[in-house]
Amino acid sequence: MPLHNSTIHKIKLNKNMRYRDYKNFHIGGFFHIYNRGHNKNLIFKEDDDFLFFLKRAKQILGLQKSGINRWMSPLPKDAFSVLSYCLMPNHFHFLILQQTWLSTSKFISKLCTSYGVYFNKKYKSVGSVFQDQFKAKLVDNDAYLTYLSAYIHNNPKKPFKWPYSSLPDYVENRGDNLVDIKLILNMVGGTPAHYRKFINDSNFDDKLQISHLLFED
Repeated sequence: MPLHNSTIHKIKLNKNMRYRDYKNFHIGGFFHIYNRGHNKNLIFKEDDDFLFFLKRAKQILGLQKSGINRWMSPLPKDAFSVLSYCLMPNHFHFLILQQTWLSTSKFISKLCTSYGVYFNKKYKSVGSVFQDQFKAKLVDNDAYLTYLSAYIHNNPKKPFKWPYSSLPDYVENRGDNLVDIKLILNMVGGTPAHYRKFINDSNFDDKLQISHLLFED
């Protein structure tokens, strides 16, 4: 799909902007974010771990005020839009739109650090919970954006039965305020039924088209 007149290029970019960190995060950038457990270890062992991670993400993004302690300062609201996500036992994926100069790395680093403290305290462990720094890749094509959303949601063997992804928000109107479904939903037809069909129809060829945006699990 050509880039001119694309959804991605409707996000206004400053052509003279300077990238502010080594991953080239910038205003209007769509990014596939990935991280996994150290040595591929589990990072989510119980349901409460998944739920804590998602709650902390909302708190950091200023979407949930309850449970915020005095040491936690939320990031400016609307700095980022989470378009899709999936948490698996030993890794996670986010598809994020960065909407201000505040780098996506600020959000992910803050989230992983906070979760690492929680995890080590709960399981009486020490050291890194995650393997190195998180990984990020820039999404620069409309088709890639939709295919990547399908790839993220299809991570579980039974994606429609997996509760720790944004798929239920797309196909069941779960209404979780962490994820913004409007952009991608409109790109595939505009209704939950359209998105469900899009997920069911996604195939190996689609995955090949976005292979440069994927990470080894």
